[in-house]
Amino acid sequence: MAFDENNAQRIRTFLQHKEADFFEKRMFGGLVFMVDNKMCCGIRMDKQTGENLLLCRIGDKAYEDALERDDIIPMPNSERPMKNYIFVTENGWQRNQDLEFWLELCLEFNPLAKASKKK
Repeated sequence: MAFDENNAQRIRTFLQHKEADFFEKRMFGGLVFMVDNKMCCGIRMDKQTGENLLLCRIGDKAYEDALERDDIIPMPNSERPMKNYIFVTENGWQRNQDLEFWLELCLEFNPLAKASKKK
């Protein structure tokens, strides 16, 4: 599982500053941050390009707006993109203010997000 530890620390710092109840889980070939026991955001390195990607779980309106941007990749599923999940390419979140923008959207949606069913 490949991810950039410096970027993981940037996310940890943000979530701690926001006093979010979070823990980390290795998933999707990277690291996911669970807030209130729900997937909120994450990071991973693209195997083909080596680019750092930010995984965001965001609300419907933010999702639709995000798809209009050049630095967004819909999170693929077997047949169609997974609604409310996007990857932000490196140039869309390397500046702290850009990272904070995306993480704020993730935290805003988190109370509305459904938790995964326990197996």
